[in-house]
Amino acid sequence: MEWKDEGIILAVKRHGESSAIAEILTATRGRSLGLVRGGRSRQMRPVLQPGNIVLATWRARLEEHLGNFAIEPMELKAGLLIGEAMRLAALTTLTAEAQLLPEREPHPRIYEAMRVILDALPDADTWPPLLVRWELGLLDELGFGLDLARCAATGTSEDLAYVSPRTGRAVSRDAGRAYHDRLLVLPQFLKGIQAGAPGPSDVIDGLKLTGFFLDRHVFGPRGVPAPESRHWIVSHLATR
Repeated sequence: MEWKDEGIILAVKRHGESSAIAEILTATRGRSLGLVRGGRSRQMRPVLQPGNIVLATWRARLEEHLGNFAIEPMELKAGLLIGEAMRLAALTTLTAEAQLLPEREPHPRIYEAMRVILDALPDADTWPPLLVRWELGLLDELGFGLDLARCAATGTSEDLAYVSPRTGRAVSRDAGRAYHDRLLVLPQFLKGIQAGAPGPSDVIDGLKLTGFFLDRHVFGPRGVPAPESRHWIVSHLATR
């Protein structure tokens, strides 16, 4: 069987002397793996870099086989990030977390949102809040979405300020005042009512929020840590 799809390189592993196994998040086929013959050649190494957008043709005798990839470059974004530590950390975080998606299961919203972030990486004020929203989307796609529309205690949609770490539901300022120190902060930009770009502290609150639930529902149960690049982003934002 055979299919062709646009995709984002997530990871590449050496296979033998000259080949590589590429892991790609594709637009309609989801996260897919395949053998790239000659993937370690001088011509292919710049193409097979995490974050690059490629056209992948996958072929195998049976669907359950690993299969072979023929890769054509479309947008080589990875090379533009050399020497850009913060952007590189964002790219590393995105590609690492996208590997949490089930194999061969389409997630077009996650793919399109990832493309948006990759295009936004040159703008230091734009991509950090987009990363928070992308992680919220990832939680939702994995079945652990948060309910940020209404207060869990009162049902109101007004003045939502916190998120319950127990239920993942929003809590209003009044309802959460008595035990605010046990709640997670809900940054204004996630409610769609903040004018202008969110500040570093808002983004940090957003990353703490998504990070808490990613650790609980995804990283922890799988016995893997959050990407070190993610911690680095939070630390760097705290110094701005």
